[in-house]
Amino acid sequence: MSAEDLEKYETDMELRLYREYRDIVQQFTYVVETERRFYLANAVEVHVRGADAETYFEVEMHDAWVWDMYRPARFVKHVRVLSFKDVNVEELDKPDMTLP
Repeated sequence: MSAEDLEKYETDMELRLYREYRDIVQQFTYVVETERRFYLANAVEVHVRGADAETYFEVEMHDAWVWDMYRPARFVKHVRVLSFKDVNVEELDKPDMTLP
């Protein structure tokens, strides 16, 4: 497989992932970003753990979708993530009416 073929494959996979995201994002309540992944979830809990310089975040998500093009199953029932860097949780806007 040439470098060009590999790049084309990865571009196609990213496009498929984006389309999947676009189709399912309205089914979720939260967007969660960590240093390694991007998630959609319907329930999120963030706990600050440790003390002093050893502080980290424990993030628990239920009914989640993981942005990872190499993962065969992106829908996950329960996810637990540990992060020593920032964690961003945003609640998605749920418009009353969507246009076709």
